[in-house]
Formats: sequence, C-alpha cells, structure tokens
Amino acid sequence: MKYIKVPFLLLWRAWFYILVFVSIIIMSPILLILTSSEKLYPHFWKIVRGFSYMLVYAMGFRLKIEREQEIERDKSYVFCANHTSFFDIWLMAVLSKNPIVFVGKKELVKIPIFGFFYKRAVIMVDRGSADSRRKVYSLAKKRLVNGTSVAIYPEGLVPDEHVILAPFKNGAFSLAIEHQISIVPQIYFDCKRFFSWNVFKGGPGVLRVKQCKFIPTDGLELKDRHSLRKQTFDLMYHELSNDSLYMEDTNKVKNEQQKIS
Repeated sequence: MKYIKVPFLLLWRAWFYILVFVSIIIMSPILLILTSSEKLYPHFWKIVRGFSYMLVYAMGFRLKIEREQEIERDKSYVFCANHTSFFDIWLMAVLSKNPIVFVGKKELVKIPIFGFFYKRAVIMVDRGSADSRRKVYSLAKKRLVNGTSVAIYPEGLVPDEHVILAPFKNGAFSLAIEHQISIVPQIYFDCKRFFSWNVFKGGPGVLRVKQCKFIPTDGLELKDRHSLRKQTFDLMYHELSNDSLYMEDTNKVKNEQQKIS
C-alpha cells in the first residue's frame, strides 16, 4: 500500500503548488493594482476569499463549519486560531466576508511569486527580533479601521505535531484590549491531519472548523491581557484536547517520536 500512497500524496501536494502559483500568475495584473493601496484592500480580500474557496474544493476538501456566533459586517475583530498547517490561512479566508489582514512570518517572502504579493498584503514579523514584533503591533493598529480585522496565530509559531497547543504570546490580546474589540477564537481540527507540513502525510477529507463564541474586551485594561490570553488559550485547548480525531493524530506522532528517541 505504501508504494501507492506515497506517489499519490506527492502528486497531490504538487497539484496544490501548481494551483497556487498558476492562479497567482494569471491574477497578477489585478493583484498588483489591488495591493498598491490600503484603500483597495477590501477588493483584494474578495479575490483572496474566492481563490480560497477554489483551493479548498480543488484539493478535494469539504468543509464542516460550526459557528457559535456570527461575524457582523463592517465590524473589526482580532481572529485567533491554532496554527498547524499552511492551509490555515486559506481556511480563515473562507470563514470571513470582512477583510482580514494577516500577521505572518517573514520567511514566507522567500517563496517565489507567492512571496512577492505576500509582502505587499501581510504584516510581516521576524519572530527572532523584538524590534520587529513591536513594529507589527503598531502596523496592526493602523489597519483596524472600517471593518478590517487582524488575524494573529497567538502561538507565534507552528508547533511540533505532538503538541496540542503551544503557549500564546501577548500581542493579539494587547491589540484587542487597546481597540476594545472582540477576540474570535477559531479551532481547526483537521488541517494537521490532512495537510501536514510533512509531505508524506495527509490527503483529501472533511475539514472541521469551530468558530467559538467571541470573547469581549469591553472595559478591559492592558493589565488584563494575561487573563484574556489565558481565557482564550483554555477555551481553545479544551476544544482540541476533547476532540478524539485531533488527539488520535497528536498522540500517534508523539508515540512515533518516542520510538525514534
């Protein structure tokens, strides 16, 4: 079975990159225009969202989305999700009609073609630089206007696959408190299982997403950011640790690593 599965997975992964790069090349003239000004970002977001839908279904995925609370149009939020896969960003784009500006790692700029537009549309952060992290905070504050939201993966990294949820950084919660806007916790149960960073793992399937009840910040002060961070972490950890499929995959990776060591 292995000689059938591995070639299929490699071809399937290659199909993903072909879709991304060919689509970007075809759309590059309009993308150049729409990323030339922050005022045009809502129009750019519509393109991103349509492309994300196409990518999800063209890769053979189907979506099962549970929303405990709906996003209001023309209202800003701070979106927080667990980060396990390169597919997370496309999934978040599908979930929100409101424009979202992502805070993303600087390393992705190196990806040919994709990186060119990435740096024009994303607030980039160098995880190893304290100065870069401070600048991200000020840049994000400028974008939280006219219903534009910010997406921050609060773990600050993509954790090893045996980790249920890595500790959160403070940035997302400080930003939400300063602007008195709600945290939108989103749980991605299956991206790690179906589109892992490991190219020899995954495949088409149903991607389950849960958009939890929003966490308000009304009346909170900056000193409350630690308790807000803990509240968000505890909520997301509870959802993930109580999902049998997510934990089955996480424990499988953990057991494999223990055998190797």
